[in-house]
Amino acid sequence: MFRNAALLLLAFGLGACGSANAQQQETPYWATIDTTELNMRVGPSTEYKIEWVYRRKGLPLKVLRVKDDGWRYVEDHEGAKGWVNKNLLDPERGALVIGEDPAPMRAAPTDNSSLKWSLAPGVVGQLGPCEAGWCAFSVGNREGYVPADRLWGAGEP
Repeated sequence: MFRNAALLLLAFGLGACGSANAQQQETPYWATIDTTELNMRVGPSTEYKIEWVYRRKGLPLKVLRVKDDGWRYVEDHEGAKGWVNKNLLDPERGALVIGEDPAPMRAAPTDNSSLKWSLAPGVVGQLGPCEAGWCAFSVGNREGYVPADRLWGAGEP
């Protein structure tokens, strides 16, 4: 019984460290919104005015600066910048479909691969590995490959 409790405590501690380390990485880096409502503020404290309210869990943000007290200076896909609390960010990579027209989601990472779905601009999903101009991308239970230049959140931040 004691051994199981110790293993559980150790696993929790390692998991917390992994998440903390992901939030302390070198800037800039990508993160996603990990809540259904996130306030972007003009300064690094709840005392500052709210500039934007995001209501899209999984929306990617570029983290530009880190403060030791738990605040991150971020930029969104439209270029808006401000401060958010690190506890509301997830280090998991996500992406946002950009452009004027639907983006093709293909069965394989090639232009001549079969079209699985057309993704409307603004669709948010989980980003997988990117290679040779294509990224693995999933939206709900739909998975495929999308051109990297159609995804904000792909590539180097």
